[in-house]
Amino acid sequence: MKKTLKRMAALALSVMTLAGSNLVVQADTGYTYGYDWWGDVQYSPDAYKTVAVYTAVELGLDTKLNAPQGLFVTGNSIYLCDTGNNRILELERRDKDTISLVRVIDHITGEVENREFAAPTDIAVSEEGFLYIADRDNNRILKLDHDGNFMMEFTKPVDATFDQSLSFLPSKIAIDTAGRVYCVATNANKGLIKYENDGTFSGFIGATPVTYDWTDYIWKKLATQEQRAQMESFVPTEYDNVYMDYEGFIYACTTNVSEEDLDSGAADPIRRLNMMGNDILVRNGDWYIIGDLYWGSGGGYEGPSLITDVTAMENDVFFGLDKTRGRLFAYDDQGRMLYCFGGNGNMDGYFKQPSALDHMGHDLLVLDSLDNSLTLFTPTEYGSSIYNAIEQFQNGDYEESGESWQTVMDMNGNYDLAYIGIGRSLLRQERYREAMDYFRLKLDDDNYSKAFKQYRKEWVEDHIVLIFAGVFLVLCVPLAIGKLKEIKREIDHADIFQDEK
Repeated sequence: MKKTLKRMAALALSVMTLAGSNLVVQADTGYTYGYDWWGDVQYSPDAYKTVAVYTAVELGLDTKLNAPQGLFVTGNSIYLCDTGNNRILELERRDKDTISLVRVIDHITGEVENREFAAPTDIAVSEEGFLYIADRDNNRILKLDHDGNFMMEFTKPVDATFDQSLSFLPSKIAIDTAGRVYCVATNANKGLIKYENDGTFSGFIGATPVTYDWTDYIWKKLATQEQRAQMESFVPTEYDNVYMDYEGFIYACTTNVSEEDLDSGAADPIRRLNMMGNDILVRNGDWYIIGDLYWGSGGGYEGPSLITDVTAMENDVFFGLDKTRGRLFAYDDQGRMLYCFGGNGNMDGYFKQPSALDHMGHDLLVLDSLDNSLTLFTPTEYGSSIYNAIEQFQNGDYEESGESWQTVMDMNGNYDLAYIGIGRSLLRQERYREAMDYFRLKLDDDNYSKAFKQYRKEWVEDHIVLIFAGVFLVLCVPLAIGKLKEIKREIDHADIFQDEK
């Protein structure tokens, strides 16, 4: 309903918006945009720029990459699953714009029967340096030491909760600090498969909510057994990818969503799971965390954004990678979209079929499984200023945060979050009246109410003497006047009584 009302309001104000503003800033070299309170697209300066695109040639490989699927970053090291070539590449970022090949891991050493990889689709590296590899077509998850020696493997769960008629096809994995493994497996729709560090299967976590149509549910109750067998089962959807953030929470994403559910907010393509499997992602933004708000068909692409991978930085900014149109959507810790950039194409910074995403500091790396390339992005001055403002606020440097948001506003005067960011910094500095002005400009009712409540309290405290004086005048003065009049009447009556005598 809120989305519809905003669209109607935006249409009603179209004459005003078409008049334009001298503060509108168009992207110079890329395609970067966001959405304002009304849901209108607002173009902005580029938040990221392309540093380089690395293929087999730039990495010094004799054989080109073949449908790479998995990506993991730790420190300055980058691990890449060259899925079609059944190998793992270890890369190193030596300086700002140089990524070099360190080694190729194409077999396993140690005491293991099968020493070859078969379509490795993902990799994770623990703090101790152990390599965990989703060796999909070998139906196992491998644990190797840093030198590639076999340590152990995680295989198909032997449990009633896992359909034993299905093959175990691990596709994506994440590792926590205790060495527990969380796995996304093809055809497993009960959530993430969880293993203890000794390889013991300990159940499923984070199953997505079951959605169904009430008419189908009623019909299923009335149908015969043969008819029910032919109907679609009401089961949770499958995850596509998983990411363990710096706090130990798990980001998971799914592309198994419908347009209707995305538009209504019934679907959550990105979730943040705690250890109990509960979704704790904050969604305080004006819009659902679904990528693009509007979608159509054009250039051979149609339908909504389908988030195929996610990564989260230490400042709690997280990114979703859209495989439909090759875009990256950035959200802050409150679930408000910061910006979106990227797209499908043959230019640097665009993709043919993005398959994996990770970050190195504030820099981003995107793997393209069709172009067989790895793209490195770094923030522009505009993007860095946004990060500075967010991190300064998180560190309690509210005045500096406001200054950084002002820098952002100077570069993009139409950026709602810059106004709100300045308002929040003023709110924390107890400059409530000024904060209210910024919140009112961008229709931030919640923060405006907080600022107004504090401003009202402060005003009352500053004017308490005048308030009591006013109350005294309003209540006591009329009583005093009435008393004086009564005394005067008594005196007058007394004088009359004396005259009569």
